[in-house]
Amino acid sequence: MNDIPKSGAVAPASLMRSESDLPFVEFDEGITFQLLHVNPVSDTFVVRVRFEPGITIPRHEHTGEVFAFTHAGAWRYLEYPEVNRKGSYLYEPAGAIHTLHVLDDNQGLTDVSFVVHGKNLNLDEDGNVERELGLESMLELYCERCQELGLPVPDVIGA
Repeated sequence: MNDIPKSGAVAPASLMRSESDLPFVEFDEGITFQLLHVNPVSDTFVVRVRFEPGITIPRHEHTGEVFAFTHAGAWRYLEYPEVNRKGSYLYEPAGAIHTLHVLDDNQGLTDVSFVVHGKNLNLDEDGNVERELGLESMLELYCERCQELGLPVPDVIGA
């Protein structure tokens, strides 16, 4: 395919946010997040999450694919032996069920970027959905947390 714009057509501009453009805010105790991008057309959001050592988030399922890039620290899914460390990439197919645990002996924050297609469904012990997190609820939560800190409305790409 030819990626060169047709005569007279203007290619769309790339969009960039530096780390300081969007604040990290509390998601839950020991967890902060930075919402980078939402795309309602593809039902996708991109979030960067920082976890304190020893944090375990609820068992959950994704309705779409997830791509994870670990920038610092180490974490794993309790259901699998592999440990994600700085520089690792993880692919999760839709329907995968797992429990994210940050290693207790980490010497600092674990920092991971997730590209999430669809929703994250937190599950109880019987497999019932306790909480649903999608791009709309993530954007709403992010804006609320920024407002609580007296920060301006964040300039999330796609919002």
